[in-house]
Amino acid sequence: MSIATTPDRQARIGTPILEVQDLKVHFPVTRGALLQRTIGHVKAVDGVSFAIAKGEVLGLVGESGCGKTTVARTILKLVKQTSGHVRFDGSDIWSLDKASELQYRRRVQAIFQDPYSSLNPRMSVREIVGEPYLIHKARLDRRELDQRVRKLLEMCGLPGRMAERYPHEMSGGQRQRVGIARALALNPDLVICDEAVSALDVSIQAQIINLLQDLKDELNLTYLFIGHDLSVVRHLCDRVAVMYLGKIAEAGDSETLFAEPMHPYTGALLEAIPVPDPVVEAARPHRVLTGEIPSPLNPPGGCVFHPRCSFAQVQCGKDTPEFEEVRSGHWTACSLVTAGQIDPQQLRMAAPSPTKMSSAGMGAGLIGR
Repeated sequence: MSIATTPDRQARIGTPILEVQDLKVHFPVTRGALLQRTIGHVKAVDGVSFAIAKGEVLGLVGESGCGKTTVARTILKLVKQTSGHVRFDGSDIWSLDKASELQYRRRVQAIFQDPYSSLNPRMSVREIVGEPYLIHKARLDRRELDQRVRKLLEMCGLPGRMAERYPHEMSGGQRQRVGIARALALNPDLVICDEAVSALDVSIQAQIINLLQDLKDELNLTYLFIGHDLSVVRHLCDRVAVMYLGKIAEAGDSETLFAEPMHPYTGALLEAIPVPDPVVEAARPHRVLTGEIPSPLNPPGGCVFHPRCSFAQVQCGKDTPEFEEVRSGHWTACSLVTAGQIDPQQLRMAAPSPTKMSSAGMGAGLIGR
């Protein structure tokens, strides 16, 4: 049974608004003059399961190439899954008729990583933010459309007069606020934030994160937040899923996962976060991850993390670990932890949790890219 379908979890959070179950996305690698011969498959996503309840924020973290963005693109129906299911409000998104699919695209919106390339440079801010209303044929006259655009901009911290500007006349943070306003235009139920702050200056990142938090509280939004910076993820997310090479290594409540990690990969990521006190930082032990991430074209057998794991034993290269619930709401894919062969105390590292994100805390928990 997967994390997405456990009965006691459903009792705690209610019926999920989004449920991803055993999702696999494999891309064929072809060769030949006409690219007709398939020589293998890149296993970008290889059996991912999670669920998000209404009003919840789930963080999806991991190193570059682990499959986070592919998961997001599949949920947005930009990439077709190889197998598995993605259900929104109980309906499989790949079985929707045209009318239901249009409704789905209205209810699920995205904030993209790069505010420079996600906005059309030939369109004014008014046209960019107002475009969703035109696509979904909202019955608004020009005056009503202008009022809504200005209200959205003000909600996102921009003066209404900026509706007359073009993207090249704005800073990176302002452009991202326009992207957020566009995503909120149709009152979505789920917003996918695909590394929405990673392309911004550190001082601006804190402002955007606080804006996302305020909008979530005000509009009761649901976020799937994809990110590299662990300090950002801990601040914003209710739960966190840690991905490695197309699989989820660990998932659980944000505070519990950061304070008591149950997978060696999560523990290594947390140990890489520097402590602000230089004396404490110099004295504490470090376990450095060695080697590179294996190729998703030819992933290692058994546990995919075992070639880089300092705790790995012989069976780790042979047996694929099950994704098991080690405590209520806390899951891990490490057979050594579930079998009691690793003391979880060895993986633990406590870290402070800010109440309001500041630029001083940004970037401290950045996963290597």
